[in-house]
Amino acid sequence: MQTLTLPYADDLLLTSGQAPEALAAELRFLLAVKLFELHRLSIGKAAEFCGMGKVLFLFELGRLQVPVINLDDDPIADELCDD
Repeated sequence: MQTLTLPYADDLLLTSGQAPEALAAELRFLLAVKLFELHRLSIGKAAEFCGMGKVLFLFELGRLQVPVINLDDDPIADELCDD
């Protein structure tokens, strides 16, 4: 397993009001969300990446109003068309 080290200024820790471990967990979660939005990770892989179960990850996506199903216009149109 690879490890990523992210340097950040001390004031980020102070501004967040979180312990270093909590801030690290939040940053991992936010990165997982963004990678999911960009279609780089599936829901399962994104949940695994940030150390959450799938159901909790889905719940948190909903809390952030991140769409879980990302269909482009073409697949939606295909579903609605009667051939």
